[in-house]
Amino acid sequence: MSVLATRPARVRALVAATGLVSCLVLTACGSEGPPAQADDHTAAGFPVTVKNCGRDVTIDAPPERAVSLNQGSTEILLSLGLADRMVGTATWTDPVLDSLATANASVPRLADQAPSYERLLDADPDFVTASFASTFGDGGVTTPEALSKLGVGAYLSPAECLKDNEGDGDGQRGSALQIDAIFQEITELSQIFGVPARGAELVADLERRMAAAEAGAKGAGVSVMYWFANAESPYIAGCCGGPGIISRALDVENAFDDTTEEWPQVNWETVADRNPDVLVLGDLTRKSQTAETGAAKIAHLKKNPVTSRMDAVLNDRFVLLTGAELNPSIRTVYAMENLASQLADLGLTGPGSSK
Repeated sequence: MSVLATRPARVRALVAATGLVSCLVLTACGSEGPPAQADDHTAAGFPVTVKNCGRDVTIDAPPERAVSLNQGSTEILLSLGLADRMVGTATWTDPVLDSLATANASVPRLADQAPSYERLLDADPDFVTASFASTFGDGGVTTPEALSKLGVGAYLSPAECLKDNEGDGDGQRGSALQIDAIFQEITELSQIFGVPARGAELVADLERRMAAAEAGAKGAGVSVMYWFANAESPYIAGCCGGPGIISRALDVENAFDDTTEEWPQVNWETVADRNPDVLVLGDLTRKSQTAETGAAKIAHLKKNPVTSRMDAVLNDRFVLLTGAELNPSIRTVYAMENLASQLADLGLTGPGSSK
């Protein structure tokens, strides 16, 4: 089934639905009931326009057939209670959050990794979101411009808009990413889908949890290294992405904060030379690179002659975070909580710490 075959029927249905909504909102169609609210899948308050990566994204009515192409954007939509308006997800590094599992089970998974463009179009979306420029760009699944020609809205995480994505790798940042970019994504997606109250509630909850994590763990003097994946040439977090937000919040030192690359690949000799106090390891369930799971990473560190003599390896100072927690998303706050808890378990932060 191609999008060209299904588009006319969907557009006619959308026009009819929009007309019905207009009737309900403007005249109540003779009904004496209360006016519809924006959080009730109506077009009240629309069109909505947001500035996204230099583009004006205008939405005439709340999307009803959304596809999210990365786990970060998926979990935002699910957290906003939008599973009933999603027709596909893709590109997963980990299981969905437990609290979202039931909602997620009702949404088709187009692919564990990036879907083909044809698979995306077969889902017949009216709106597509993504967390990474590598998904929305040359060599990715598609581009916002290509979707626009089909009448499909597109939205890229603001965290990516603030990064130089030219060249190979995961890009680099001229300034440190702030948690506000993640909150902006939540807020704008809630506006686009006509559920702004839900967005405000989610942001407020994350702000509260972040403040609690900051207050409960002061790790001054503790150095950490974040390893995402790949055993041969590991991807290590630079200064200024999601791990940078976590490090600043918990007052720990990123051993590789002297590079602005998002996830530079470095050699093990350099890692061993920096000898951080703690190794934060991505515990991924995908099967894309070598040493994806936390267990595989620990095994590699212990058997590699270069890393096996590092203090953190000799003393089993490992912290496991999901891959999703290491990418800028709502999981960034979860990562703060989890890292703070595990550092405390290691006796490295909080009252009575050894540092």
